[in-house]
Amino acid sequence: MAFYPRVLKELKCEIVELLTVVCNLSFKSATVPNDWKIANVTPIFKKGYRGDPGNYRPVSLTSVPGKLVETIVKNKIVRHIEEHKFLLKNQHGFCKGRSCLTNLLEFFEGVNKHVDKGDPVDIVYLDFQKAFDKVPHQRFLCKLSCHGIRGKILSWIENWLKDSEQRVGINGKFSEWGGVTSGVPQGSVLGPILFNLFINDMEKGVNSEVAKFADDTKLLKIVETKADCEELQKDLTKLSDSATKWQMKFNVDKGKVMHIGKNNPNYTYNVMGANLATTNQEKDLAVIVDSSLKTSTQCAAAVKKRTGC
Repeated sequence: MAFYPRVLKELKCEIVELLTVVCNLSFKSATVPNDWKIANVTPIFKKGYRGDPGNYRPVSLTSVPGKLVETIVKNKIVRHIEEHKFLLKNQHGFCKGRSCLTNLLEFFEGVNKHVDKGDPVDIVYLDFQKAFDKVPHQRFLCKLSCHGIRGKILSWIENWLKDSEQRVGINGKFSEWGGVTSGVPQGSVLGPILFNLFINDMEKGVNSEVAKFADDTKLLKIVETKADCEELQKDLTKLSDSATKWQMKFNVDKGKVMHIGKNNPNYTYNVMGANLATTNQEKDLAVIVDSSLKTSTQCAAAVKKRTGC
């Protein structure tokens, strides 16, 4: 049975002891109550054509007491990650002291530095296809173990993922319940940090500069010659091969290349056998980036949104 957060807050003094017993028993036995494994999925529109289901983010609404326990597990994992410095510094999503702002500032500081020197550069924008939903559970658990997350915590996470169910709800109407065989729940407390660990070393062996915000990935490389472009292509191939190895795929239709600089070779890149489209303007973490590196388009969009005209 689900309770609204307000009800739980008002009854906190009456239920705290019982919830403590349930939580401690869950940790001790490394099992998760079934009520914590079910989710009502709400589709949140991202961008693009509203009639395309792929342009919606499926956010899972789960049990509030379950989320409290997830928070305890997450805090323990975060301390472990920070102590051993597991996460690469190019990951800005769901990390303490990192954000969309730090991602954009650090990445485009490098872009502008090269452009100011007169160097042509290419930026490649990549996006995983249904990233959170396609994480294969067994490979995922194996990778967590390699990061030193073992014992009761790993067993608890395995049970948390096992036999979970979800249904989609729109305007008070719900689909039938369906079993979940892959992925980590979007909207959960624990899911984002676990996803970061799963894709943490995807760019191993890549020489181009990489910046990530969760699954949003972009590469930067100076491309003065055709050989430089071919090196960037090799990096893209390494990334796609690594993604395939871990049963993930890039959404080629959403992948873009931005050529910057007067003497840019305008090389055509491909990922997973398909050529990437070129663009002069891209919405990067909600900020419009222009190949001229001017901010006028973003400023005009901000003004229009503010004034409604």
